[in-house]
Amino acid sequence: MKSKKALAMISLTLAVAITGCGGKTSPEPSHSPGNSKEPAETTGTGNGSDIIEVSTVSPSDPYLKFDEGESFDKNSVYDAYEKDIGVKITNKWVADISQFKEKVKITIASDDLPDFLLVNATQLKELTEADMIMDLTEIYEQHATEETKKFLTMDGGMQMKTAMIDGKMMGIPSSYNPFNYQYLFVRTDWLKELGLPEPKTMDDFMKIAEAFKTKNPGGTKEAFGIAVSKSPFSIETGVTGLRTFLNGYHAYENIWMEDGNGGLMNSDIQPEMKQALAALQDMFKKGLIDPEFAVKDTEKAAELIYNGSIGMVFGASWTPAQLAQGAVKDGKVVQEWGVFPIPSVDNKPTLNQIGLGVDEYYAISKQAKHPEGVIRLLNQWITVSNNPTEEQKVYEYGKDRVEKGNNYWLLNPLRVGKQFDNNGEILPKAIENKDESILETKDQRTRYARAMEYVEGDTSMWWEYLISGPKGAYSHIPEIQKNKQYLQNKFYGAPTPAMADRQEILIKKRDEIFIKIIMNQVSVDEFDKFVEEWKKLGGDEITKEVNEWYKSLK
Repeated sequence: MKSKKALAMISLTLAVAITGCGGKTSPEPSHSPGNSKEPAETTGTGNGSDIIEVSTVSPSDPYLKFDEGESFDKNSVYDAYEKDIGVKITNKWVADISQFKEKVKITIASDDLPDFLLVNATQLKELTEADMIMDLTEIYEQHATEETKKFLTMDGGMQMKTAMIDGKMMGIPSSYNPFNYQYLFVRTDWLKELGLPEPKTMDDFMKIAEAFKTKNPGGTKEAFGIAVSKSPFSIETGVTGLRTFLNGYHAYENIWMEDGNGGLMNSDIQPEMKQALAALQDMFKKGLIDPEFAVKDTEKAAELIYNGSIGMVFGASWTPAQLAQGAVKDGKVVQEWGVFPIPSVDNKPTLNQIGLGVDEYYAISKQAKHPEGVIRLLNQWITVSNNPTEEQKVYEYGKDRVEKGNNYWLLNPLRVGKQFDNNGEILPKAIENKDESILETKDQRTRYARAMEYVEGDTSMWWEYLISGPKGAYSHIPEIQKNKQYLQNKFYGAPTPAMADRQEILIKKRDEIFIKIIMNQVSVDEFDKFVEEWKKLGGDEITKEVNEWYKSLK
């Protein structure tokens, strides 16, 4: 009965999601060279003799380009896993990345799981309650290598704790470095042309936005101040989002923060959020935001950047990889961009909002015949993602084992990233001084080589220089770390019952109201009504459960 009841709950959740899917953004592609789940570094060995088969489901990423004659059904990465560790990978289905998460919901609701798949925290809890996935405690202990266990607990085990439900390990965290900050990217050639200072405050930011709008240095039909897409507050919107803008007003998107009385409170309903929304509404009324942003996905919104209509955008460290589509034309750099820390609305430093470094998990179906095969895939990914042998480069580059822009690493069906790195300390210095002797990791050597190609005249590597170079995104990390200019979510447990049941509805309601406020369809005072509604729709219950969890830690 418990299983059927939980499955019914999943179906209900799905129905709500499908009803509101028109307001969702397409998932941000996991293609970017700065993506935190790119090959990580560690050591370990795969093991296997007889061939066993495991099934999964895969997103078709537009940045994945197959070698001739290869596909999801048959490719050199899957062949390598079968040859090296005796695991044959098959796909139950493949979906475009923009539809992948919705299809995962349908797969769960129809009780038609592959052997393993990537799910979010709420889905992990729902699948556990529906008795559809395995307790991995013993399987992981038995089949994970020591290197794997060490790799996934570099943070002291916090990320692993998020996969524990009622004391059981119900998933493998798809870990990444939580200290992935966001920045403001600005057309520096336009700043020079218009005699504008670099942005240090939100006042500077607003003046630049207005100048870019009114003076239109790109000479386009219509200009705007800042690039925004249709799901601006989603964690998945790594470029053209507004979470970073909120941070400049000391507001934060859906994290749990200290309330000053020994407990935790949700950031979505704090007064600072109303101030940030009022500023966005004012920008919209001034024409600084594209009036059609609410119906544009990231790529569509970014077209205004590429064609010179917009010269500012908030984004993650890998944003230059996206900007390159407009910045580099016919072998020439035609747009000059700079990367800056998030401006602040007052004299208090901006705190960059960060998560826990895990928001998705690999779950193994209770019907899987060979769950140990999934752990073998995990071990092998960790093995080959650091200093691979010449033969093992197939896992990153495909059969030719050389970088040619195909992003073959996206074919690896189970990927985990390193929880910490020192790229900000090492790369800008190494690139500026052309000193590769200080490089420590495979990732650093790869990035250094790409940046040096740009220095030597290869403009196709412009984006890497803006990520890793002396004034690139990574160059700001040491200062942010040193001054602790970040705010991390204080809640890292499995979703509480009310959270699993009500969180998606609350987020949907929040986004609906926030977008209406920004677009001046309702007064900013609607925020106060939203706060009351948020509490009644389950927010108070979630807050109570979160604080019970927080109290249990003390």
